[in-house]
Amino acid sequence: MEACGRSSELLAVCLWLGGWLCALASTILPHWLSMSTELLAIESYQLGLWETCVVQDIGGMECRSYDSLLGLAHDMKLGRVLMCASLATGMLGLLVTIPGMQMVNSCRDGDGGGGGSGGGQAKRTLVMLGGVLAVLSGILCLIPVSYVAHLAVLRFFDEALPDVVPRWEFGDALFCGWAAGFLLCAAGVLLLVTAALGSASRRRPRPQYRYEVRGGELTAAKRSEYV
Repeated sequence: MEACGRSSELLAVCLWLGGWLCALASTILPHWLSMSTELLAIESYQLGLWETCVVQDIGGMECRSYDSLLGLAHDMKLGRVLMCASLATGMLGLLVTIPGMQMVNSCRDGDGGGGGSGGGQAKRTLVMLGGVLAVLSGILCLIPVSYVAHLAVLRFFDEALPDVVPRWEFGDALFCGWAAGFLLCAAGVLLLVTAALGSASRRRPRPQYRYEVRGGELTAAKRSEYV
């Protein structure tokens, strides 16, 4: 059971690292939304949380940061806040989870009541807390990505706009953000399940053996020793 728990925790941490790196890439990359026009077929526009870029087919790319935070659209403001909160929560949860892993020799109970090298109640508490933070980080990542995608779909199928007006479409950073959110949630759920199963296995009553010594036999043995 301990070997299975260690493998599950290691898999969860690997998923966590992959999701956190995907969330970081989604936050930095200026590819949340993309738009290409028929008038300038050799150019396309990329919109991100921090800057906008013009990409040319010949390989050139020119980016420009936003002039003012207050002038941003509300979806970009929400994306900045929630993605930064997701990264901070994910890093905090990872720092909390690593000392609670069974293969790490730290935060053990003094009485060794967690099955020796398996850890104790303190380690299980850290793992469960880390799992909650991982799920929270994944949700914070999925909210802005899904909201920006929802607005892009509404604007793309808006019948009030003429057909000749170019429309924003999904960028690569949105798919990277979705992958990050699902990986973080999967890592958190895996940690919670592992900690719950480990706690349930330790609560199982162990068989107790009772040794009874009859008084008559003990007295007879003592008398024979004196004789």
